[in-house]
Amino acid sequence: MVNHDVVIYNFRLEIVKAFISEGYQVYISSPYGERIDELVKLGCIYIKTEVNRHGKNMFQELALMKHYRTILKDVRPDVVLTYTIKPNIYGGFVASMLKIPYIANITGLGTAVEEKGLMQRLTVLLYKIAFRKIDTIYFQNRVNQLFFENQNIYPETHKMLPGSGVNLNHFKLQEYPQKESIEFVFISRIMKSKGIEEYLAAAKHIRNKYPQSVFHILGFCEEDYEARLKQLHNEGIVKYHGMQRDIRPFLEKVHCTVHPSFYPEGLSNVLLESAACGRPLITTDRPGCREVVEEGYNGYLVETRNITALIEAIERFIDLSYEKKVKLGENSRKKVESEYDRTIVVNSYLAQISRIGEEV
Repeated sequence: MVNHDVVIYNFRLEIVKAFISEGYQVYISSPYGERIDELVKLGCIYIKTEVNRHGKNMFQELALMKHYRTILKDVRPDVVLTYTIKPNIYGGFVASMLKIPYIANITGLGTAVEEKGLMQRLTVLLYKIAFRKIDTIYFQNRVNQLFFENQNIYPETHKMLPGSGVNLNHFKLQEYPQKESIEFVFISRIMKSKGIEEYLAAAKHIRNKYPQSVFHILGFCEEDYEARLKQLHNEGIVKYHGMQRDIRPFLEKVHCTVHPSFYPEGLSNVLLESAACGRPLITTDRPGCREVVEEGYNGYLVETRNITALIEAIERFIDLSYEKKVKLGENSRKKVESEYDRTIVVNSYLAQISRIGEEV
């Protein structure tokens, strides 16, 4: 159960393939997207499920939970796997009611949970209800794990994963570009909490001081930025490429990935994929981002929402020699090879499901 087809295809495809190769029948509950057809070709059975990721309409939420109940009663799966907040909570609640083993992956707390207030208290209560009989909770960073522990949403069966991991064969080490221009890239959903404002401000400043610099932007606009990005593109401040199915050709030609996010991440896939391709990283010193960067080893960490700090980090990178830039990139690849190989994630899921099968 997921809230977007990309959640499965881009970050859990290897898990799906491993399940199928082991002889499991895989059902996917998700809103329809272009990746669904490719998953069906692999042998998955698709169940269309509308999920309003940011919606708070009580009737929509109840309808989603009812839909999950219908799915699980019809399919009667041996185990339910969920990702992201609403599938975790509503899917977990229904699985618990129907006494179906259930594994949740905490891909981030989300703004509603991270910020104190009524919504946080309500979400924590829902988690407690949904997770009361859960088999396993996977966490992607220690801060998320501590939050659940402090809120007493913490069964004994919890495990830490290296995020979603990264497919090191798909995201290969790429030759570091040799050219006079210094090129940066922002890859994300285009929304304020992903740091787009800070990136745009830094791009304007750096372009004035270093005319040879280039600032790329990849991603779909989840918030109202489309017109502004197109205008900045036309002015030559940034190069806006929209949503891209394959980010590797862009990583091939850039020198550094900039990810100034203050979104409640689980663990940033953009940073993992960029690092796997051998690119230095500039990101924020917050959970879900800081885990992938060792200061000065493969990139730089900056304070969240601090444009000045971001500009200073970018200038610091620009002033490095070519050889030092290359070394940062090589270190990025070494780090993900040793800590974030996606096979770690796949093997952990296979072991958990095998154990559940033996207990049933």
